[in-house]
Amino acid sequence: METLSSDILRRAAQGDIEAFEQVYRAYSPFVYNVALRMVEAREDAEEITQEVFLIVHRKLNSFMFRSSLKTWVYRITANCAINLLNKRAKDRKGRVDLDAALEHAAGPDDACRIIEHEDQGHRVRTLLSVLNPGERACVVLRHIEDLSYLQVARSLNVNLNTVRTRLKRAREKMLQFSKEVLVDGHG
Repeated sequence: METLSSDILRRAAQGDIEAFEQVYRAYSPFVYNVALRMVEAREDAEEITQEVFLIVHRKLNSFMFRSSLKTWVYRITANCAINLLNKRAKDRKGRVDLDAALEHAAGPDDACRIIEHEDQGHRVRTLLSVLNPGERACVVLRHIEDLSYLQVARSLNVNLNTVRTRLKRAREKMLQFSKEVLVDGHG
């Protein structure tokens, strides 16, 4: 991601469309990738990317530069993704998930064969799917985007200990899920 000059950011904050386009070009791939890792669907990641830049455009003039622009954009992206995940969870509540039902109907040999042939990206998405949105955001920002604990806390606007707790719970859930898959796949 290219570093933008304070002049470009100032002009973008004042409504200069060309300067804002530079902000968009510099940050949109990053926003899309973070969103995609959190929501696991291209259309949703595209929707989140659009929403993030609408918010950035509307609020850039109030950005105080107390944190980096990247941290601020992370926070907006994570919040938009979490909001969408929570909305989708409410929408799905009470409905039968046919894919999950079919997955559970597969025999142990089928599950083992499927796991052995999954690529790393699919395994990561599968592990992330067992996490709640807050835990998923922490894992994506810390382990995939390689932010420090402090940067994750600032990005999500939560306490540093909250990040540590969420990461610990996330690791426990993913480890437990992995063990269950291995037991089910070999048992």
